[in-house]
Parts: sequence; structure tokens; C-alpha cells
Amino acid sequence: MINEKRLLDRFLKYIQIDSPTKYEREFADFLKKEMETIGLEVYMDDAGEKVGSNSGNLIGKLKGNTDGQTILFSSHMDTVSPGIGIKPEIRDGVIYSDGTTILGGDDKAGIASILEAIETIIEKDIPHGDIEVVFSIFEEGGLFGAKNLEYDKLNAKMGFVLDSGGEPGQIIIQGPAQNKINAKFIGKEAHAGVAPENGISAIQIAAEAISNMRLLRIDEETTANIGVISGGEVTNIVTKEVEIKAEARSLKDEKLQGQTDHMVKCCKDAAEKFGGEVEVEVINSYGAFKVDEGHEIVEKVKLACKNLGLDSFTAASGGGSDTNILNANGITAVNLGIGERKPHTLEEHLHIKDLENAARLALEIIKVYA
Repeated sequence: MINEKRLLDRFLKYIQIDSPTKYEREFADFLKKEMETIGLEVYMDDAGEKVGSNSGNLIGKLKGNTDGQTILFSSHMDTVSPGIGIKPEIRDGVIYSDGTTILGGDDKAGIASILEAIETIIEKDIPHGDIEVVFSIFEEGGLFGAKNLEYDKLNAKMGFVLDSGGEPGQIIIQGPAQNKINAKFIGKEAHAGVAPENGISAIQIAAEAISNMRLLRIDEETTANIGVISGGEVTNIVTKEVEIKAEARSLKDEKLQGQTDHMVKCCKDAAEKFGGEVEVEVINSYGAFKVDEGHEIVEKVKLACKNLGLDSFTAASGGGSDTNILNANGITAVNLGIGERKPHTLEEHLHIKDLENAARLALEIIKVYA
């Protein structure tokens, strides 16, 4: 029922409009006009002013023609780097970039699927309840758009985020909480050739701390990573300061706390061992979410999948998404698979069949809720 050529053209057009994190405005302005042309009432909030983006979140609304429950669809507009000047290529039914950038299917495939579904119900006069749409900014790197969304503008209590790498039919019902752990190690400068024994190497302290940390895959529910390390200027001075930026995630709050405490302790123990100091900052980026397997929203998605002949299954994710924030703000939401493959890499690609099925599923969810 969806217009497959229009959907593909829409997606290819979207990914060629640059929208790196904090610079989403060109794409947002394009989407706003397109959404209004389709028939949605569109509003841009002031989230950008709060988080340092040149755009706000887009909120779209379509009045229903039945008394069905109001539902929300959401995807994010920003893309990771390198994402400037994307040149798509299609080979054997799969969309790639030219290899110099990411593709941008994360998450423009979600946006294209949502708008194709909505345009289809309008032109085919398909029964539907009220539909709300949120296209967020600054999702990558902290979910800041969703955190600063004007929730009082929304009525929906059920939400569908199209932003997962699984094939259409995957239903993410659980996602992790995340802590950011920033540490500054402070040693003492000295001439590295004349009197190194008078110095305390911040690099050595940091190395000791990191070497004692449990990192990467901790267990099935918990991960941790050192993402950035910086410090030092020249080789002939014992380095005084080094900073690391790290994270920990877990589906269970108590495990997240335990991993965080462990990493902080490693930092403090290392500083004490070498006679230096450490300043540690822990920031909770977002909380975990879990939707019950038997919840109405899960059953509705499964029914939509069954109607389309798609295999449905529930899963937990190790990645954060706007789904975490929607659930924290009173909207029961799940994250749906749209076929994003190898996102955040130059090998990112998307099967056209998955793009089509994501749009078909969004359309079928609308019909089920009508």
C-alpha cells in the first residue's frame, strides 16, 4: 500500500541534507515544510536554545477521523560524524554511502518510514486516531533533544520510536541506564631528564586506574568503556594533568551503581598509590526503562506484525535512545527495529526491503490503533 518509489526517494533525499548533531536546522526546516504539505500541524520547540543546537525539536500532529487512541511516533534528526556530504549508492537492493561518510539511516530511515506511513493514510483515506510525531535534535551524545522536549504539547500515552538496528519485527522493551564518568588525574611536573624522581606522572596514575578497571562487556546486562584520554604536551616534562572520559551502562540500576563505584575506586586508589590527586565527576545521562512483555503496546505491535506476515520478537538493548526519555516522562514507548546495520561506521547500510517493511509496520500500527 505504501508508495515504495516515493519512500526510497524520500530517504535518499533526507540523507543528502546535512544534519550533524547541533546543526539540524536545515533538515528541520525541510521536514517542517514537507510535514505541513502532507497535512500535519507542525510546531518547533525551544530545545535548541537550551542545549546549544541551531534547531528545536519538531512536533507534528494529525487529527484523527476515528476515536482511536492517540499514538506517538518518534525518530531523531541528527547524525553522527562523518556525516557531511553523504553520497548514497545502491547495490543489489542495499543502500550504502560512498565509503567516506556514514549513511545516515540512523535515524533518517525512521523519519522516512513514519512520514511515508502518514502520507499514505491521508491519501488513501485510511481510518486513524490522532497521531503525534516528534523528530528530535541532539539525540546522539546524550538524548538532549528528548530531555528538553515540551511534553505538555503531547497527548499520547503510547509511543513508537523507530531507531533500532534490528529487522522490522524487533520490539525493544528494555534499555539501559547510563552514567558518564569524568576523571582528572593530577600529578606533579618535573624535568623528565634531569629530575624525573621529583615528579608524579598523571599519565602513570591514569594508566594504573584504567588497567585495574573492568571494562567493555561486564555481563549480559552491563558494559563500560573509556572513550577519551587526553593530557601532556611534550616528552621532557613529567605530565601534571590527564583527563579521561568514560561511561558505564546497565539494564539494572544496582549493577550500574556497582560498576560506577568500581571505576571511581580504581581512580582514587591509583591516585593514592602514586601520591597524586584525582577529581571524579559522575553524571547520570539517562535512566533505564522496561516495558512488560504482556503490555498492550507490545501486543499491538505483535498484532501489526502478524497482519503483515512479519516475525515479531521482543529484546533488550545495550544502547540508549529517546525511548528511555519518553518512558521517563510518562509515555510508554518501545523502540522498533528498522534495519539499521553497522550504524556509526563508514560501513553503515540499509536494505531497501527493511526500509519498506518499517514504513509498512508504522502504517499497520496506525490501523491497529484506529
